[in-house]
Amino acid sequence: MISQFFVLSQRGDNIVFRDYRGEVQKGSAETFFRKVKFWKEDAEGDAPPVFNVDGVNYFHVKVAGLLFVATTRVNVSPSLVLELLQRIARVIKDYLGVLNEDSFRKNFVLVYELLDEVIDFGYVQTTSTELLKSYVFNEPIMIDAARMPPLGPASIFMQGTKRMPGTAITKSVVANEPGGRKREEIFVDVIEKISVTFNSSGFILTSEIDGTIQMKSYLTGNPEIRLALNEDLSIGTSGRSIYDYRGSGAVILDDCNFHESVHLDSFDVDRTLSLVPPDGEFPVMNYRMTQPFKPPFRINALIEETGSLKAEVTIKVRAEFNSSINANSVVLQMPLPTFTARVNFELEPGAVGHTTDFKEANKRLEWGLKKVVGGSEHTLRAKLTFSQELHGNIMKEAGPLSMTFTIPMYNASRLQVKYLQIAKTSKTHNPYRWVRYVTQANSYVARL
Repeated sequence: MISQFFVLSQRGDNIVFRDYRGEVQKGSAETFFRKVKFWKEDAEGDAPPVFNVDGVNYFHVKVAGLLFVATTRVNVSPSLVLELLQRIARVIKDYLGVLNEDSFRKNFVLVYELLDEVIDFGYVQTTSTELLKSYVFNEPIMIDAARMPPLGPASIFMQGTKRMPGTAITKSVVANEPGGRKREEIFVDVIEKISVTFNSSGFILTSEIDGTIQMKSYLTGNPEIRLALNEDLSIGTSGRSIYDYRGSGAVILDDCNFHESVHLDSFDVDRTLSLVPPDGEFPVMNYRMTQPFKPPFRINALIEETGSLKAEVTIKVRAEFNSSINANSVVLQMPLPTFTARVNFELEPGAVGHTTDFKEANKRLEWGLKKVVGGSEHTLRAKLTFSQELHGNIMKEAGPLSMTFTIPMYNASRLQVKYLQIAKTSKTHNPYRWVRYVTQANSYVARL
């Protein structure tokens, strides 16, 4: 199916390389990286996940800053190869604990052993962490978690008065704690990626949520897990009007799918999932929601001419969530007219942790906010100077405004994990359960 597999760093260094069939030239990694780095089609943007160079098909995904690449000369399903690359990355992360260049280099022997078991002569054998345990015997070399960059508030798990750093899950599922002790913990993440489009007046045009309930288990003995969701959860409208649900505050999902280990015997009755979690990290449930929801941010952008060679952009961002929650790594970007020569920024008085930049190469305004407190409002004014007069409509020359962010302990769909029950517990054996919620921007756009 595939001829080669390799992993490249952001600098283009070849960290792992395996040639399964000998059909593609040895310099394929260099050819691939040069093509991706200097991608010129469409004048901007990143290289697509699949492209062809000199009769060789290149497939790639970017995970944790690393490029996972497969090559082949035959016509194979792109979605199949891309899914394979994602699964290989997940298996390696399960074994190494944390996925980065340092962990790869320290565990290259283990990584090669995994690759030899996952793929044979270009054909997939298995991508199950649990099954691979029977064939892979090298122990992972754990990297020092203290050397890892801080993950910010999104990396904090909370359970009552206990606080668990996010690095707690960056450990191998096959390695024990120092002293030979087995960790007894289970982690559940509810991760939602939201897409919202606003019109020029700030009203919502489209909205959608793509969510997943992700689990990683460190429990011994493979005990059965029961995961309870909202009792008023509805899948599809089943012929009923959407307004029938709004009054009751029900959570309405358009559709969803479950991991093969999940049993749905009582799901229709009390919205409870039962499963025996396999080793490694896996999605318990994926879901999609297109019903109206309250977006976490309201954004307005306005651009108007102030002279023959001048214009002013005003951007307002308001956080619509509770003041006890913070959004991190908020970045707003806006394409500017082609003839923009200079941009002067004006931030609100007392603004802290804000960065502004004018990317002259692609005529793009960029505004970064390190942290946004719920309920707060922020404004940016940018004065544009043009190198020549614009003869068209300035509104058509600029925008739309796009936004990316991460909000820990917040989910827009209101889907909740009501409780996480482990069948095998006792007074001397009571595993820790960690649940967190994270909302991220998938496509958050405001038109001018």
